[in-house]
This record gives sequence, C-alpha cells and structure tokens, in this order.
Amino acid sequence: MKKRISIFGSTGSIGQNTLDLVRCDKNSFEIVALTGGKNIEQLVKDAIEFCPEIVVTAYPELLHELRAGLEGLNIPAAAGDAAVLEAAERPADWIMSAIVGVAGLAPSLRAVAQGTVLALANKESLVTAGPLLLQMAAESEAKVVPVDSEHSAIFQALLGEDISTVERIIITASGGAFRDLSKSELEFVTPAQAQTHPNWSMGQRITIDSASMFNKAMELIETKEFFRISEKKIEAIIHPESLMHAIVGFNDGGMMAHLGPPDMRHSIGFALNYPKRKNINVARLDFKTIKKFTFLEADEVRYPALRLAREVMRRGGLWGSGFNAAKEVALDRFLTQEIGFLDMAKVVELTLDKLDNLGILNNQPKQLGDILNADDEARQISRAINV
Repeated sequence: MKKRISIFGSTGSIGQNTLDLVRCDKNSFEIVALTGGKNIEQLVKDAIEFCPEIVVTAYPELLHELRAGLEGLNIPAAAGDAAVLEAAERPADWIMSAIVGVAGLAPSLRAVAQGTVLALANKESLVTAGPLLLQMAAESEAKVVPVDSEHSAIFQALLGEDISTVERIIITASGGAFRDLSKSELEFVTPAQAQTHPNWSMGQRITIDSASMFNKAMELIETKEFFRISEKKIEAIIHPESLMHAIVGFNDGGMMAHLGPPDMRHSIGFALNYPKRKNINVARLDFKTIKKFTFLEADEVRYPALRLAREVMRRGGLWGSGFNAAKEVALDRFLTQEIGFLDMAKVVELTLDKLDNLGILNNQPKQLGDILNADDEARQISRAINV
C-alpha cells in the first residue's frame, strides 16, 4: 500500500528536496496535497508530475493563475489560509511542514490533530508553540519527527537512549556567509552578500538568518522544546565543514556524533521512511578527502542572536513568539535596506524589552490565538523600533 503524503511549502527548498526523494520512489508514495506561495509555475509543474488530490496557493489573488495552469487536468485547486488548513485536515500518513515563518504553525497544529506523522521543518512551530504542539501530538498519538539537520541528528543519536542520561547536546553551525569577517566589517554587508551560503543550498531568508546566526538561535530554542531538556545542557559551536550536525554527550562521558553530507535529503529521507531506513541517493563521506574537522567558538558577543535565544529559553511562555516575530520583521527591514545587518539583533532585543515591560510574554500559550496575539504585538513594536 502506498504511503499517503502531503507537502506544505512544496515549492521551497525543503519541499523540492522532498519531491525529489518521492520522484526516486514513486511506487511507494501517493501525494494528497501540495501547497505553495507565489511560485505558481513550480506548483503547477509539480502538480502535473505528481497528480495530488488538491493543490493550494496561500495567495487568493493567484488562484486564477493556478487554475489556468491546471486546466483540463482534473486536479482541484484552492487558495487562501482556510484552504491550506483544509488541506492539512485531509487524511494522510505523513505530512511535511515546510512553510516558512509563523504561517506554518496553524497547518502544523491541524496536522498533528489528525494523529499522523508530522515531519517538522517549520522552526516556528516549536519556537512559538512547542509545548502546545507536543501536547496536541501526545493527545492525538501523532508522531513528530524533526527535519532540521541538527535536530534529525540529535533524534537519531538518541534512538534507544534514555534522555535523563544526556549531559549535553551540541548543535553545529557553519558560521554562514560572513564567518571570516570582523564585527566592524559586518556593519556594512548587504542583503545581496548575505544570500550565498558556503555549504548549503537554501532559500533567501534562511540563508541570511544563517549569516546572522538567528537560524542557529531558533535551533537552540527548538532543541529545548522538542527534547524537553534544560537550556543549560544545550550548546552551539561553529563547524565550517558542515559535516557533523550534532553531538550528544552522556553522563558516562561518552558522546555520539551524527555525520553526513550537507544535503537536506538525508534528514528528509530519514523522516520520510521513519522508523525504517531506506537507500537514499546522497553523497557518502570520504574520510580520506575530508582530512580535518574544524570547531570554533560561537561567540555570543559577536552573535547576539545566540544570547537572546538563551534568554528566550530561560523565560519560556510567549517569549518564543515575540522573538520570532521581531526576527522576521528585522529581516524584512534588512532586506529593504532600512536597517543594517547588525541592527537586526538590536531590533529584536529592544522589541523583547518593550514586550517584557508590557507584561505580554510571560503567560503560557494555551491556544493558537494566544500565540498570534503576541506575534502581532511584537510585529507592531519591531516595525516602529529606531536603531
């Protein structure tokens, strides 16, 4: 019997890598839903190839273009937030959550509510709503499998292990496009310069987040929420080769490291086939050519995003929502060159300070509306911050 799967954010890098794996093993999978954003050309192309039950764009104004591209193919098309949520409720054995930003949270929650396997690539689902998402998953007996390379690595290293024996978890960072620049040089970098990653092929926003280390800051928070471990046991280190994705240290002094090529198809493929392993056509590491593994300190002075993430982990509640919303707005402002590269962290810190003074962030979110309200407050404040 074919595994029924849906892919949310199918036109992005994670979605395209997922479809590449499905393409190599079409006899094992049946596509239920594909959802995307403004890249209608890619959405139509993939729908023609994989014949899903429904295709959805998040933008209602693009529905006419989507339907025109699918004319005569008997593939239903829909648009808008409600259509995305309806797609998330369609019965599926496995759902990829790869929508970028807080927009991916509601579909993630709808997916776990049906008790399926949720392959989670949407960072915001854990950063803003980790306890709520995992509680819903437990109640519905859904299984959440992480897709980020770091969290997939931790997940795999912990298979068969007792989490209470974990002494430390170390996640690695490439250092991004500007890891060799001085802090004074970082002040003048441009959005165009920040969009090229030295190791990974990713979308524009996540590539810039990698350069600023906001991506790693989000992953620190994700680690705390997903594995329910104290922030004091979580570390980040710069590993320029991007071959060792995470290290788990145990109370007997032993450590397990997960290694693999910088190719997201590995962690996606692991999640797609979990709990089994299947052959995946990715490069294998050749240790004769690697020669060395380099590790450098992830300096929280140089990378204030990491320091802010620690505050978010300590405070809990709605701090993750405020942090993520402010980060997204700060990135938007950098992309339009309204603020500089180093100003992004300043915007986030000042926003969190204001939200804290207003007493908005300290409550534990009990429903989606609590998270979205905090998100909206943070966005309004961060848009008005002057740096």
